[in-house]
Amino acid sequence: MFRLAALRLSAVRVAANARPAAASVPRALAAACAARRIEVPRLAVRWYSAGGELTRDDIQERIYQVLQDFDKVKHDKISPVADFVKDLGLDSLDTVEVVMAIEEEFSVEIPDDEADNIASVKDAIEYIAGRKDAH
Repeated sequence: MFRLAALRLSAVRVAANARPAAASVPRALAAACAARRIEVPRLAVRWYSAGGELTRDDIQERIYQVLQDFDKVKHDKISPVADFVKDLGLDSLDTVEVVMAIEEEFSVEIPDDEADNIASVKDAIEYIAGRKDAH
């Protein structure tokens, strides 16, 4: 390992003294390796991408989990059409806390005027599904 690091350092020094283009630095390393009969290390390339869109089932499951974490929620009443106040037994302050927990769960910020329109599980699912920046 030490020999390889020293070899890379000497190849970079050669490249720096000769002031070649940046693309020729790997060539200098290859030439130094060939002169000493050392195999040129291969570099791995990683490609990163977004995780993909959330499906409605994923959103629904995560919203259910958020609701189950609230003590006041009647767990047996949670359904896709459950209303926060009528079906789940939450008051207006609890509804605000649920919306804040949904914001935290999906890493989004819901404006107050739009948060007022989220009154059921269905509304929450529809809102999060419509957000492209939800994670």
